[in-house]
Amino acid sequence: MILNWKSGGVLLGAVFFLAVLLVKPIGVSTQFVILDGILWDAVSPDVVKVDETAKSGYSSPNDYLNKSGGKYAKNVANPLNYSFVFVLAMIAGAAISGMLRGGVSTQERQMPEVWRKNFGDSTAKRYAWSFFAGFIVLFGARLAGGCTSGHMMSGMMQTSLSGYIFTAGAFLAAFPIALMMFKKGR
Repeated sequence: MILNWKSGGVLLGAVFFLAVLLVKPIGVSTQFVILDGILWDAVSPDVVKVDETAKSGYSSPNDYLNKSGGKYAKNVANPLNYSFVFVLAMIAGAAISGMLRGGVSTQERQMPEVWRKNFGDSTAKRYAWSFFAGFIVLFGARLAGGCTSGHMMSGMMQTSLSGYIFTAGAFLAAFPIALMMFKKGR
């Protein structure tokens, strides 16, 4: 079964609504920080410590992991929580979706036609720009205190003023940049 964008949007809205109603608002960028903490803790076990005086029961010498009474430190120590499993499920869901629709051809995966028309055939250039763009998006998400899932989707669903401001800013920046970068092939 292949959904069109309208029914996919309604389904996505329903999933976000149920998540906010039943568990908590969806947001994923913090989980990249948690993953960094897990990797760091594997190399240097003193990054997260059990601390009975901390609100969460855990603390860290790293100020960011120690936020909110060690909440992030606790998530590093016990990563199998709702948010981290949600991110893993998103990755698995994308893989399953790709397989169900017959996979993605190597040419399509590495070089969409709109990219080729605007920037050429260099795979290395494509991967370098994709990495750079992903880094900028993740950096911006952490700078804004949350990602598009948290601010835009969950925030707007909860009628949060910051969610509406973030969404307006994201679209005001995205449209001109996309039009500028992808002049050919539109």
